[in-house]
Amino acid sequence: MSSLARKHILLGVTGGIAAYKAAELTRRLRQAGAEVRVAMTAAAQGFVTPLTFQALSGHPVHTDLMDPAAEAAMGHIELARWADAVLVAPCTADFMARLVQGEADDLLATLCLASRAPLALAPAMNPQMWAHPATRANREALAERGVTLLGPAAGEMACGETGEGRMLEPEALLAGLAELFETGRLAGRRVVVTAGPTREPIDPVRYISNRSSGRMGFAVAEAAAEAGAEVVLIAGPVALETPARVTRVDVETAAQMHAAVMKAVPGADVFIATAAVADYRVEGVAAQKIKKTGETLELRLTRNPDILADVAAREPRPFVVGFAAETERLIEHAREKLDRKGLDLIAANPVGEGQGFDTEDNCLELLWAGGQRSLPRARKSRLARELVAVIAERLGAETGKVIPLKHRTP
Repeated sequence: MSSLARKHILLGVTGGIAAYKAAELTRRLRQAGAEVRVAMTAAAQGFVTPLTFQALSGHPVHTDLMDPAAEAAMGHIELARWADAVLVAPCTADFMARLVQGEADDLLATLCLASRAPLALAPAMNPQMWAHPATRANREALAERGVTLLGPAAGEMACGETGEGRMLEPEALLAGLAELFETGRLAGRRVVVTAGPTREPIDPVRYISNRSSGRMGFAVAEAAAEAGAEVVLIAGPVALETPARVTRVDVETAAQMHAAVMKAVPGADVFIATAAVADYRVEGVAAQKIKKTGETLELRLTRNPDILADVAAREPRPFVVGFAAETERLIEHAREKLDRKGLDLIAANPVGEGQGFDTEDNCLELLWAGGQRSLPRARKSRLARELVAVIAERLGAETGKVIPLKHRTP
């Protein structure tokens, strides 16, 4: 499966003759399984019409910063938050210069500033423009900020000159874009992830559970695999596709998840507990369906094993990451759980109406001994990659080998 599958790619098209190649690039991105949105500058529309990209992407093309229909919901911010990666292809010398200056005078430049997603540029310009000291200084400045330059290639130009400045072909751009997600931060590491809810049976037809969809845990497993780790995903009952390169173990109850974790965790470097495990189970599950016979029904509950605490108590133990879903006093409760269970890191998120469960996005507060980092609201896939980057950084600090974070994290 392509590492671009299910990724949200925001394709920016600026005003150069190579804009015609962006049409084929859009088609190839969709073939790779990516979802594509296109933003065009005014100059780009002089080379290729928005209708072309709308037909190829399957979505309306974004062209105006002040679009009354979109801006009623702060559309440019939503689009920036939607992206897993931003690719500007072709990227003109003018657009590179504007990025260096931090200009936000059109939609595409604003999106590049507003998005936390990794930014990649596919330069396309005359060889003399590419070689000019001003352009060299601009590309060095962008590289220092964590922007990835894909190309350019050398060859014959539309202007008749030959040299370095051709936009890379779509196949090469797809490969370069895929590498943004294949970070290698956890290469050689073994990671165990839990995800989803558990179901604690009451009788053969009823159970106690919770609202966890498993999306965050599956996103974390996928991000860890993209970072080069060998990943075992222990999943409660969810309707989600197994990420590529991930070994999945399906369980139902908390006891089954505990047994699966204890079997998988020996030799693991990292344990990430995103699952919403039931704290209690029914004592004495009925063998037959309980009939409605009275106004009330009493169930006696007993504590389930504490998976996170048991892993943290192991010797030797992996780097242990917990999650805390809280409805109030988020930082206070998360810090208390971090200390009480002896975790290396905890990811705390608020839950309630429209956040946490049953949503595509979330926000996280990451806490560890002597440190804290906020991950603002974003798609769960994006948050998962940011979380994995922080885990790699902290894991490196724990083992004495610091792994620095890039300016932009895939």
